[in-house]
Amino acid sequence: MKAVIATGPPENYVLGDVPVPSPGPGQMLVRIAAASINQADVMPLDTSRTPGNDFAGTVVETGEGVSAFREGDEIFGVALPRAIREMAGPRPSLSTGSLAEYAVFEADTPLLAHRPPSLSVQHAAALATAGLTARALLLTAQPKATALVVGATGGVGTALVPLLAGAGVEVIATATAEDAELIRGLGAKHTIGYTDAYPAVDTAYNLALPSDELDRIAEAVKPGGQLLTITYPVPEPGRYAVDTRFVLDLSGELGGMREVAEAAAQGLLRATIGRHYTLDEGAQACVDFARKHTTGKLVVTV
Repeated sequence: MKAVIATGPPENYVLGDVPVPSPGPGQMLVRIAAASINQADVMPLDTSRTPGNDFAGTVVETGEGVSAFREGDEIFGVALPRAIREMAGPRPSLSTGSLAEYAVFEADTPLLAHRPPSLSVQHAAALATAGLTARALLLTAQPKATALVVGATGGVGTALVPLLAGAGVEVIATATAEDAELIRGLGAKHTIGYTDAYPAVDTAYNLALPSDELDRIAEAVKPGGQLLTITYPVPEPGRYAVDTRFVLDLSGELGGMREVAEAAAQGLLRATIGRHYTLDEGAQACVDFARKHTTGKLVVTV
């Protein structure tokens, strides 16, 4: 089968031929229809691997003991390639990597679910991690009137802004001049440039900057407010003068892919796709994600 093979930086990634993996007990083989790119996919590692953790596809074979899914099921979700399993939570969702024609997934995880018929394979793949993280942020935040979203044009940001706006929050979002109209169309009340002064807000969401470089964002949070961040390194306790929380729910403790599917089917969660690629262009998609300013999700159709 064809698969993206990753070693070192994204510029070294290539499309190659690898054997079709076989599912063992508790596992299933999925024919991948679409995948989307995330930060974990462009981590420079010395070991060779197939990247890709967000996906949508069709179950073609199940191993012994799998009961939640069966052959022919249309599914989607999040599963980290086994080569980076140290990033997984206590209930890891693992796979052989979704930037491939086929991948094997662990079946017993809340991070996989049946794909709603109303959600296309491309939008399901784009929404997996982004929707999971946006929901976790919304559920972690205390109800407040104003919010600053730093990194609003990325996959999580374009899913989070509509959720906040739908909850009645006045959203101020960072964006380039070219992206401002898109972000306002998603529900942001105001957009500001990346170097503009941040207004005082009740809650700040950091989706882009390293979590040890948030002094300027923290200063914008009003007393009693919150700073929520999804980036590494995990903030040191007490580093900032406001309630700071690291939110990255890779165990589905705040709701898994089934809840993402339900919210998407109800029109509450949606994905923004910035650019489409074919599997032949999968390596280039990883380079573009790592080296260019991109909007929404980069989706690879297999």
